[in-house]
Formats: sequence, C-alpha cells, structure tokens
Amino acid sequence: MAAVRDWVGGARPRTLPAAVVPVVVGSGVAFGYGHFSAWRAVLALVVALALQVGVNYANDYSDGIRGTDERRVGPVRLVAAGAAPPRQVLAAAVSCFALACLAGFVLAAVTSWWLILLGAVAVAAAWTYTGGRYPYGYHGLGEIAVFAFFGLAAVVGTAYVQLDSLPWLAVSAAVPVGLLACALLVINNLRDIPSDRLAGKHTLAVMLGDQHTRWLYAACALVPFAVAAAIAPARPLVLLVFAALPLALLPVRAVHAGAAGPALIGALGKTGRLQLAFGALLTVGLAIRF
Repeated sequence: MAAVRDWVGGARPRTLPAAVVPVVVGSGVAFGYGHFSAWRAVLALVVALALQVGVNYANDYSDGIRGTDERRVGPVRLVAAGAAPPRQVLAAAVSCFALACLAGFVLAAVTSWWLILLGAVAVAAAWTYTGGRYPYGYHGLGEIAVFAFFGLAAVVGTAYVQLDSLPWLAVSAAVPVGLLACALLVINNLRDIPSDRLAGKHTLAVMLGDQHTRWLYAACALVPFAVAAAIAPARPLVLLVFAALPLALLPVRAVHAGAAGPALIGALGKTGRLQLAFGALLTVGLAIRF
C-alpha cells in the first residue's frame, strides 16, 4: 500500500499554484468592484484544487496503464512505479472530481445553474486529458485546455460567482494567469520529450521539438508582464507584478541555456513560485482602486 508521502507526491504539489492563483486573482477582481465574498471564494478554491489534484491522479492512472510513464525522468508516478494499484489511483481521482462537483453545485445554486454545465465540461476535460479513447493531451492540445480552464474559466468563474456579472477586467486578468499555468505544463512536457516520443505521446512539446518548446516556455513566462502593463491604465497598481520579473528570468535563463532532464524539475519549482508571486501581486493591483 502506498505511503502518505507517495499520495502527496502523486498529487503533484508543484502544480497546485495553477489552481490557487486563478481563484485568488478572480477574488481580487471581485474585491476591486466591492463585491468580495469569502465563502464563495473558498468554495471556488475547493473546486479548483479538487480538479487539479483529480486530474493529476487521473493522469497518473491513465498514463500508468498505458505504459507512458515507464521511462519518465520526473518524479515517480504511483501506477507506473507500482506504488499503488491502478484502481486506488482511479478512486482517488473520482473522489476529487466528486468533491469539485459538490462545491460547484453549491456555487451554482446561489448564482446560476449554467455553472453546472461548465463544471461538467471541466471534469470531462480533466479525464480526457490522458484518459479515454482519444486523449487530447496526447495530441498537442494540453496547453489550450490549461489556458481555457486554469486561466479563463477559473478566473472569470471565480469573479462571476461573487459579482454575478462578467467584467472585462476578469477576462483580461485571466490571460496572464492562463499563460503562467501553461508555462508549468510546457516545462513539464519539455522534460518528458524523450520518453513521450518513445511512448507515442504527441504533446505540443514533442510536435514543436526541443528548441521551439524552450521559446514557447519563455513566451508563457514573460508575456504575462506585457499583459499586466496593458491592464495598468485601469488598475495602476497592477504594475506591482514587475517585482516578480526576477523570478521569471531565473527559470527562463536556465531553460534557454539548455537545462534538461532532472535540471528541469528545479525550473518547474521556480515557475510555480513565479506564478504564486505574480498572482499575489496581480491580485493586490486588481483589488485596490484609486
């Protein structure tokens, strides 16, 4: 039976900023408009975290039974390493999805029932990323899904359940958040290009090749600062995000210099810290109006 540390590792803690940041930023938008609701923000965070952990376990299960993770360089996966039976990992994924649905149902009940449809699409996207007959993560569409769900849907959805409206500021703020979430996936897939190519997993990184993927990562890490500058006329304090620029330059330089294999695990952690810092500063800038 897998130890607690194995299950924690299987949840992939370094990816969790992708769930936390959009909820915090969306709440910052709501606060700036004077309609922040703490309990709704907490429920939105439960939805985001449960979906993120659920998709991580679902990927572990699907990749494990397909044999995709047998030659991976990154952290050990539960199924591929034999640390936990596939049925237990699948049960963990389903449990996380159920928790996300429960929290989402409460939010839909107090705002709008169309959120149930959005939640159903999000769960389906989480499962079919690497599961099902045609996993879109194996066909270069992972980054698009991450941008859509951990950028646009998460930020706009969090703002909506508190504001009951869709302000342009929420959509604009979702763009840099989505790009930084994509940066996490890009650097992860960059590390796995050799093993994914052998396993027939055609991620965007495999399709683009090593060098172009490194440029894509740099764009995902740096373009968010340009987007923040564009938002600044409406919320001048958004320019605070430039204090996080040094945190972006560190992993970008490492990736551009040719970091590979285990060296990219450190860059992944730095990217997570960049996302947290950028998100916190963006939230402050969005929340304070003058």
